[in-house]
Amino acid sequence: MSKIHHKTVWLSDIHLGYKDCKAEYLLDFLKHNKIDVLYLVGDIVDMWSMSKRFHWPKAHNDLFHTLLSLPNQGTKVIYLPGNHDAPIQKYDGMNFGDIEIYRTYTHTTAQGKKLLVLHGDQFDQQVCFGALHSWMGDVLYDFLLFLNRWYNWCRIKTGRPYWSLASHIKSKIKGANQAISRYRNACCESAKSQGFDGVVCGHIHHPEIVEQEGVLYLNDGDWIENCSALVESSSGELSLVYWAEISQSNNLVDIRSKKSKEQKVA
Repeated sequence: MSKIHHKTVWLSDIHLGYKDCKAEYLLDFLKHNKIDVLYLVGDIVDMWSMSKRFHWPKAHNDLFHTLLSLPNQGTKVIYLPGNHDAPIQKYDGMNFGDIEIYRTYTHTTAQGKKLLVLHGDQFDQQVCFGALHSWMGDVLYDFLLFLNRWYNWCRIKTGRPYWSLASHIKSKIKGANQAISRYRNACCESAKSQGFDGVVCGHIHHPEIVEQEGVLYLNDGDWIENCSALVESSSGELSLVYWAEISQSNNLVDIRSKKSKEQKVA
């Protein structure tokens, strides 16, 4: 299969070092896509999780080194650290090898739209419902990921493709939808007040493209639940790609299924 070309790609919330990171799917995405400019929009390495429990399997290591090697393959890489990789924020405006590090960045599309790019944790105080609600949200999200993990383990065992149960359940929860709406509003208000045409962010693991009061809201999603990326074509068109669905529909190798079979044979 020939590589798919993108002028720009935005990825966020990969969470390397966390047990639910879908590193295999992202490795497959990078294998089959050619990228001129790549934005890593925060929470690339989950330093929070690794401070509690070290988890770094081979797929995570392979993905980490693949991302580092992209500049050598002609891809410009810009890294905007988030809250889970917050120690990197102090290097704002500096370079790590050939990778540029910024807290926020301005991207202009091929159609001339000026976009504010940032992880999105900057708006936590505006979105948070308080310490108790925040703690309950973290606990419930961990439980959703637990359900998602075992549900998809069963699907793979029965030969069915990956499907995000966690995202489906979240879409039915009123409180989750309220938090998403408040976050979207905060992002759009910030972009509008600074004269941007739109905003690109991650942080809440909810991929979405919405125009709100004349401001384009672009959330690139995550690689914990959705395996999603925001992409820009050569003509400047913006769209979301859900790689787990694309890889399966195009009969690409289902790495996670293959891995399960190899372990079973062994």
